[in-house]
Amino acid sequence: MANVKTANVKTANINNLKPITTLLVANRGEIARRIMRTAKEMGISTVAIYADGDAEAPFVTEADSAIALGGRTSAETYLDVSKVLDACKRSGADAVHPGYGFLSENADFARAISDAGVSWIGPTPEVIAAMGDKLSAKKLMEAADVPTLPAIEITPDTDLIRAADEIGYPVLVKASAGGGGRGMRVVEKETDLQSSVDSAKREAGSSFGDDTVFLEKWLDSSRHVEIQIIGDKHGNLVHCFERECSIQRRHQKIIEEAPSPAVSPEIREAMCDAALKAAASLGYSSAGTVEFLLAGSEFYFLEVNARLQVEHPITEAIIGKDLVREQIRVAEGENLSFSQDDLQINGHAIEARLCAEDPNNDFLPSPGPVIIWQPSTQGKARFDSGVESGSVIAVEFDPMIAKVIVHAPTRREAAARLARILETTQIQGLITNRDFLVTTLRHPSFLEGDTTTDFIERISPARTREVTSDDLAEASIAIAIESQARNHATARVLKTIPSGWRNTILPFEMIDFQHLNKDCHVEYRSRRDGKFRVRTGDSPGELLVTPYTCGNGLVDIDIDGRRVSYKVDRQGMQWYVHGRSGDLQITELPRYPVSGIDELAGGLTAPMPGAVLATEVNSGDKVSKGDLLLILEAMKMEHRITAPMDGIISALHVTTGDQVENGQLLVTLNQEDE
Repeated sequence: MANVKTANVKTANINNLKPITTLLVANRGEIARRIMRTAKEMGISTVAIYADGDAEAPFVTEADSAIALGGRTSAETYLDVSKVLDACKRSGADAVHPGYGFLSENADFARAISDAGVSWIGPTPEVIAAMGDKLSAKKLMEAADVPTLPAIEITPDTDLIRAADEIGYPVLVKASAGGGGRGMRVVEKETDLQSSVDSAKREAGSSFGDDTVFLEKWLDSSRHVEIQIIGDKHGNLVHCFERECSIQRRHQKIIEEAPSPAVSPEIREAMCDAALKAAASLGYSSAGTVEFLLAGSEFYFLEVNARLQVEHPITEAIIGKDLVREQIRVAEGENLSFSQDDLQINGHAIEARLCAEDPNNDFLPSPGPVIIWQPSTQGKARFDSGVESGSVIAVEFDPMIAKVIVHAPTRREAAARLARILETTQIQGLITNRDFLVTTLRHPSFLEGDTTTDFIERISPARTREVTSDDLAEASIAIAIESQARNHATARVLKTIPSGWRNTILPFEMIDFQHLNKDCHVEYRSRRDGKFRVRTGDSPGELLVTPYTCGNGLVDIDIDGRRVSYKVDRQGMQWYVHGRSGDLQITELPRYPVSGIDELAGGLTAPMPGAVLATEVNSGDKVSKGDLLLILEAMKMEHRITAPMDGIISALHVTTGDQVENGQLLVTLNQEDE
């Protein structure tokens, strides 16, 4: 293995320990809750900081105390060094954990925390500066004889065209600071180069406060494999094996696993050795990750993340250790609680990132309220979430709702159990990628381990689950039975009469439902024995429905000898239905037509809430199909609105800086008269 010390080389002196009593978490959402959970288990008081929109978020209400930063955006809050430092001073915290993202790899922030006499839970500022800058990290790896991809930093004096030609297309424009897929653009041809660089610089500056970008050779098909490392302040340094994070969209990971199905013992040893040698040369302490691209048996250095990773739970699962606990102990001056010889891979772990995004709309974010959040209880899983029912996924921040982690004896079992747990988790009120995650985890190519970074484009798993007419009819019957029971329970007169009872023969009760573009007509009539005769639009005959439980949101019914159960919630005319195959949002249609405004022909609307970052056209301009019309910024990402056809801009309804809602009219584009 690596030529580094894996046994304790120096024992911590108890007189030099600096116990932590109050920990401020300089982050939000699920990672703030996860860090606080370990801190509380260790007897440490916790402090949250929060933006205006996070005032009622679970991570704020669960902290022992919380300090408002004042502001709504990342730049106004979690990226504002002066505000976070002031909150640290006011809270009396003696330690700061930055989580991931935001200021976690900001060396100046880490130095300011340390200079204030507060313990920084992470690598030293010097290491962050050396490893957080991807260009510097590349030079370090080259010195350690680790293969790297060709790269050129972009400065005001750089000849972009010549640089890209030197590397060879396709090239990747990449932010030097930060990560998470932000500030990254794949460029296939010269005409897209300058706009991609400009866009990446804006996004990097907005997300990380540093707009430095560089060009790097892009490999179309490879695997993203990373090595988890952790060290203490006494020279002890270990690796915790690898994770594979190849299932990505927009260069952002959505499914990660450990160990990698493609890494042999020989490749594992070589990768771990390279990661440890580089970290040891820096005197690395705390947790970090060395990332590689793996193509066949060859691997190339990507970057170093001098912080805790989003996907750290799968490593915790296979080694049986709490990495946040180790980070805190290291910051206090303790030795690592384990050596390299203590670690071994146990089973297989897979993590899926459940996000508020629309797979059918190029995975664009879909912020909004979380009406219902109920994690599955059908299998053993770890849920690291930042939400509860009633939470809001805000446009200002990342769209991740939760991480769901499963640990099993085998990879196949882990994938099957995670798919079923996702399927039986109730998450309603907004569009998510849950069904896409399920279809990916069950896809034969995933199960065979054919998981390269182009998996989504190459394999194209189903973006959503297919809802058949039978599925919709069954759910609609459950709603109809629940609805009549609720109506009977709230009746002000004749409550002792059985629901639906008549002293004459009357027509069936009728309800119309709609799910997406599918309609379902349900007719029902009660019998004297409490059962119901039911007809649906797609059924030629009558169904006999026996209700066992209904009226309280839990529907247990027998439909012609087949017993099914649903959880049913209602808000206005919207019914939120959760059954054995997942969630459905079904609209109860009004009995009489509702007049409305005809849709404006030629109108281009906002695909999500956001801010207009730039407009590229004016009223009267002629445009061709694919031309850029404007740029929206939402959830720390830029989104390009392009012309769907040749035509003339008859009206531009927004200007730079405008805040727009989902579906708001942006541009009216008409075809040019022939």
